[in-house]
Amino acid sequence: MDASIKDRLTQILGADNLLLDEADLAFYSQDVSKRADFVTQAVIRPGDKEELAAAVKASVEAGYSLFPRGGGMSYTSGYLPTNNKAITIDTARMDRVLEVNTTDMYVTVEAGCRWVDLHEALKGTGVRTPFWGTLSGIRATVGGGMSQNSIFFGSGQHGTAADSVTGFEIVLADGSILKTGAGAQVNATPFQRHFGPDLTGIFTSDAGALGVKATITMRLVREPEHKRFASFDFPDYASMFAAASEVARRGIASESFGFDPYLQSQRMKRQSLASDVKSLTNVMKSSGGAFKALKEGAKVALAGRGFMDDVQYSYHFITEAHSSVGADAALAEIEAVCKEAGGKQIENSIPKIISANPFTPLNNAVGPEGERWLPVHGLVPHSRAVDMMDKIEKIFADHSEEMATHDIHTGYLLATVGASTCVLEPVFFWPDERMEIQEEIVEASAKKNFQDYGSRPDGFAAVMKVRTALVELFKKEGAVHLQIGKAYKYREGLEPASYALVETLKKELDPTGQINPGALGLI
Repeated sequence: MDASIKDRLTQILGADNLLLDEADLAFYSQDVSKRADFVTQAVIRPGDKEELAAAVKASVEAGYSLFPRGGGMSYTSGYLPTNNKAITIDTARMDRVLEVNTTDMYVTVEAGCRWVDLHEALKGTGVRTPFWGTLSGIRATVGGGMSQNSIFFGSGQHGTAADSVTGFEIVLADGSILKTGAGAQVNATPFQRHFGPDLTGIFTSDAGALGVKATITMRLVREPEHKRFASFDFPDYASMFAAASEVARRGIASESFGFDPYLQSQRMKRQSLASDVKSLTNVMKSSGGAFKALKEGAKVALAGRGFMDDVQYSYHFITEAHSSVGADAALAEIEAVCKEAGGKQIENSIPKIISANPFTPLNNAVGPEGERWLPVHGLVPHSRAVDMMDKIEKIFADHSEEMATHDIHTGYLLATVGASTCVLEPVFFWPDERMEIQEEIVEASAKKNFQDYGSRPDGFAAVMKVRTALVELFKKEGAVHLQIGKAYKYREGLEPASYALVETLKKELDPTGQINPGALGLI
């Protein structure tokens, strides 16, 4: 790194918040998918939006590209450097909840605030954000979730993370700070999203390519007090989607997700007895009332894990309401839909435990014996879900010999989002060397059965070959994506006039192309 910019960044951030150690730089130059072809030259850790703005301005003026990083959970090369003059922005110090306004019903956080931090800050207030976090929320940040867009908690009824945001403060390439939403009105607060054209929407799902998020404001809603849980075994994915899609159209599940036989077997054999006990304790805490807590705890304990032994496609629902009567009615409706579609009701331990333990350590970021793990996904309308699954299965069949050679296995995480969308997420497992990022995020207690596989580049190449075929399939069949990063075919898949507008925005906001070059296909 040039001495002049090193000195300038040290002045802005302090020496402790400018990382130059080779091990740190190597760590920040990888995501869950791979090591980058380039190593970042420095990592900056601003403490607030003013430091962020000053550091961005200085870095751009010195000719460096900037790569914003949230919690580091990207699997699409989202923040990986694409040239040899790169600086990574780590937002971890910008983790404060700045305002909780229960009168006007919004909350403002800094970009590095994790979903678990926001969840804890709102505990006891009776409110939450409509979308309230990802399964990786113990590390994933609100800023990263908005840049990548994300799903899970609340997605069944409230859509993606981007659907809950009202406004941003964005640091642009020249160091200026842009406000969006009602907060951009000179005398207003960020109480709602729309005031003229939707400037907030421009910066959602942008992979950090248009600017660097400094603060995020989200809507608040009353937190429902009553939850119910249901799980079903379906003989195949066609019957499973028939039920899941109908429940989604009716809008009666806050969370709706399922697994194929392989992925659920991986999850069942991964966890330890100690984690079962901890999860059970949290189920009891969340049940309300001593008798009810004991009853719910006993049901989960008695179910154990054996109830999943002969299950094919398991699908799980969480429904919530402001009254017990409302929650019971929604549960009864879900049960009727699933039984009509051919589902067999099974113990509801999985949704109950996930609801009580929303932000757990990310031990699922590898296989149960330390295998590499890599997802790929597409979002499709209900009418296309089964056909897309058939075509994904055909790709796996076409590559089955090569996959068997390298001991590559696949599973699925399946879900619905809002009233219109099915999520298909094939997941690869294969024996290969773990990177530093996997060793960092997985708990020590989960590593006791890990194998040392050594580097297997041919296996990785085979995984990427099949993954590329899936990405091409998704483009051809009209699927869309969360966390586009640098992995999905956004440029190739978008109408030319639409992509031309994205390029125009990029040129206006980042004229020299130094904010996350390569993201969204922007060069």
